[in-house]
Amino acid sequence: MFKLIAFKAVDDPERCQKFIEGHRQVLESIGVKKVTSANDLWVKNPDVIVVIVESMEDGLIYGGARVHKANSQFKLPIEEAIEDLDISIRGIISEDIDAGTGEICGLWNSRKITGLGIGAIFMSKACLALAPKLGLTSLYALLAPTTVKLGHETGYEILSQIGNNGTFYYPKLDLIATAMKLYDAINLPLTSPEFRESVAMIRENDRLVIEENYRGRKVVLEYTSYIE
Repeated sequence: MFKLIAFKAVDDPERCQKFIEGHRQVLESIGVKKVTSANDLWVKNPDVIVVIVESMEDGLIYGGARVHKANSQFKLPIEEAIEDLDISIRGIISEDIDAGTGEICGLWNSRKITGLGIGAIFMSKACLALAPKLGLTSLYALLAPTTVKLGHETGYEILSQIGNNGTFYYPKLDLIATAMKLYDAINLPLTSPEFRESVAMIRENDRLVIEENYRGRKVVLEYTSYIE
């Protein structure tokens, strides 16, 4: 059984360091040694929420993701990643700050939970569930080719006005990333009904045991949020 735990980065430095190490190992396994947007400054950002997958058996972290709320002190990771390639990303995000915008980023999972859907699907649900509490009306994401389909199912649309129809060579020249935006992170009108129903259930409960069926395999998750 796994626990999905959501907490403020500044409240749990120890778990943040485990997140950083796990993410680093995953990036290095695909030949990426340094990612502009994967610096560790976010651990001091009061507007960063971390969602982790923690095993109830050994306490190890097997995956994670982060939700960054845009503020005047810290750039969103998507800005840091592509502003040198297309500076217009700054203006696009600045227009949304007053209404409340942010980004889901840093999503990773170890091979142990690959195929269970925990890494991308369940963590995406948990991150989206936080939007109302964090005052986020919209969300950005920079997605790898393998997760663009999930982005569409989640309700994101390609940010086609930047880059090459929303795509960039990032984090290195032989890898492509797609910039996407979720325009309504509260009502989720373009999100698939099944996904939206799961998000609503998590939003209604700070502590919840969820039994999900993913590709014929049952996965039991305990979701806990420490976000006020």
